Formats: sequence, structure tokens, C-alpha cells
Amino acid sequence: MREKDFISIIKNTLSSNYIGDDCAYLKDLGIVITQDSLVERVHFSLEYMNAFQLGYKSVAVNISDVCASGAEPKYLTIALSLPSDIDNNFIEEFYKGAKSAGVEIVGGDITGADKVFISVCAIGSSKGRKISSRKNAKIGYKVVISGMHGLSSAGLKLLTLGKKEPENFIKAHLEPIPQVEFCSQISENIKSDYAMMDTSDGLMDALSTIANESGVLLKVDYDKIPSGKGIDKNLVLFGGEDYGIVAVVPKSFDCGGVVVGEAVEGLGVDLKINGKTVHYSKQDVEGKIFNHFEGINNEI
Repeated sequence: MREKDFISIIKNTLSSNYIGDDCAYLKDLGIVITQDSLVERVHFSLEYMNAFQLGYKSVAVNISDVCASGAEPKYLTIALSLPSDIDNNFIEEFYKGAKSAGVEIVGGDITGADKVFISVCAIGSSKGRKISSRKNAKIGYKVVISGMHGLSSAGLKLLTLGKKEPENFIKAHLEPIPQVEFCSQISENIKSDYAMMDTSDGLMDALSTIANESGVLLKVDYDKIPSGKGIDKNLVLFGGEDYGIVAVVPKSFDCGGVVVGEAVEGLGVDLKINGKTVHYSKQDVEGKIFNHFEGINNEI
């Protein structure tokens, strides 16, 4: 069983129209809300990540979801579960790191556990912005990418091998930077419906999810994807934790980023690579992305 299967069961059981995007858009309240959990040895290891970095990243990944919805990140709450051998310095450094991400922390919870568990709830404001949905890509729209891809997963691979260089790969994994300005540029200026999603679970996951939720085929040129020099294509496409953005917007809309393709009639993703076109169905992609129920060692 995989994460997306569980989400489908939950959505059907609750009969909720809010579940599906990374953020729930509560239009009557003018907010979006999201929650992400990080579990030691599933999403991170304290062998190569210090408390400050962990606090920062725990918050940054939620900020990324809010930005991808088109909203402005406003407030956070943090639930932190810790084993008994954690000291006061860890707590202080964790919250210094969380604070450094630049969004106000307004509460949370703290309790004991057998290892470190973190759950962050992020709230964003939709005021003056048009909120995105994975279902809003339309035939004739262009596919735009912001952020570099493959660096984070390459950095994780280096860390697990005990290496500390190239430094930019390591930093991409430990200190991801949410695409705040790019997302704001779109949501504050666009008039049409549009699709937008971060690449936390991999670039191909974002492309495939938007394509299948919207009922379109995304034609993408691999050579145009911003990525690190010399990084294996599987890390670029499926590595995850880059926290870049995929946006599918009208061709006439200028939002910056790199145009890598277009939405056409069909379903799934057609990737042009090495002079050939490879088709990826929803099942093809879901079989390759990181499984949150297996652990961190399966991510690389």
C-alpha cells in the first residue's frame, strides 16, 4: 500500500471536496491550510542533520505547500514528539531553525516518543490572490518550472555516503528554499484558472498528478528542465525534496520560470529525452516515487 492509496481511501470515506490538493482552500474563511509530518528514519536522519536544520526544513516544506496553492504563508503551529535523551539545546536550536524560515509560529504541542516526530500545520491567506488547483490545467496551456531539480536527492545520496561535497547539493537537501516569489507572481496577477504544485515528491510526480487530475497530456522536453550538472536523470525526475514548482498556465501569461512544455489532448506525461518520446502513465510514475511507508533508505 502506498500514500496515494491511503489518501484515496480517506477522501472517499470522508466524502470531502477539500481533500486532494496539498492545501485545503477554505474559501469562506479566506485561508488555505496544510499539515505535514516528518518522522525520524523515514524523512530525515539526525546522523547528518542538526536540530537547527531540522527545524528550518520542517517549516520550509509546509511553506512550500502554501506557496504552491497561491496563498501567502501567514502562521504555523508545530507538534514535536521527542525521545527522553533529547536535551534543552536541541529544543532551542530546533525552534531557532523553524523561526528562521520567516513565518510566525503561534502554537503547537510537545510530547514524548521513541524517536523524533514533527507535525507542522501551516495557514496561508488568499487575500488578493487566485488560488490554484491540480485540476485546472487546460489544453493549450504552457508548463513552467521554477527551481533546480535533482540536487536534493543527489545531496542526500552524498550524505548517506559520508560525503560533504559538492556543498550546493548538500545544502539543497538540508536547507530547501520555497519558491515564494515565483508563486506570488502568479497568484497575484493571473486571472484565469491555473494548476500549480510543488515538487516535494519529485518533479515527475507533480507533472503526472497535474496531468491526470486535469485530464490532459503534458508534453515536456527534458533538456529544458533546470537541473544540476551531471546529476542522473532518475534523480532529476523522481528524486524529490527539491521543493521547486510546476505551474501550468495560459501561454500568454508571463510568470518567469522556465517553459518546458505544453498541455495537449490526451492523458499522462510525454517526456522528450535523448531524441525519443517516452510516455508515463499515472501507474508508471507512482511505481517510482518515494514511498513514505518504507523509510529513508529507499529514497535514493
